[in-house]
Amino acid sequence: MSERLLSTGKIATFLAVIAVAGALAWLYLPGGGDQTVEARSCKPDEGVLANFQPSDDLAPVPETSFLDNDEKKRSLADYKGRGVVLNFWATWCAPCVREMPQLDRLNALLKGSGIEVLTVSEDRKGLPIARKFFEVNKLRDLEILADPKGKLLRALNGRGLPTTVIIDRQGREVGRVAGVAEWDAPETVGFLKNCLGS
Repeated sequence: MSERLLSTGKIATFLAVIAVAGALAWLYLPGGGDQTVEARSCKPDEGVLANFQPSDDLAPVPETSFLDNDEKKRSLADYKGRGVVLNFWATWCAPCVREMPQLDRLNALLKGSGIEVLTVSEDRKGLPIARKFFEVNKLRDLEILADPKGKLLRALNGRGLPTTVIIDRQGREVGRVAGVAEWDAPETVGFLKNCLGS
């Protein structure tokens, strides 16, 4: 084999290695690959979810447990592979109470989209008071969930109620809404499907 052919082979190998390294860097460095696409699609249009604060780093959410209606422990890891709209509320919080029917309708509107709406009660009396609230207000499309000691809210650095954390299918926080929002508005539903959909 001539020196010229050997030299051409080495150059081709070198170029292939550079191409692979560049592709890996694009995928794994901050702002590369999926993260850029997700960050771009998770910014609502002006006037939609005015209180939305995008996450800077797409950090994984904690696996702190909370309770389901059967008093079994759950964690956000149970929802990996699905988008999650995680709302923290309490019966003593007037803005929370006002938006609960909208969140109930939102969950119905998102059925079959691979997105779950979870409303987690922060009432200290836990599940019994949440159950009564759901019954009185005829909430049918949401699970009854509770975080009576506030561990999950603290783990997510929640500073007040209502707080809603938007979590992608990889279990990362893409943003949050502090305060109330029009959860069942068509523009909000469209944004959530675009942000968290497959």
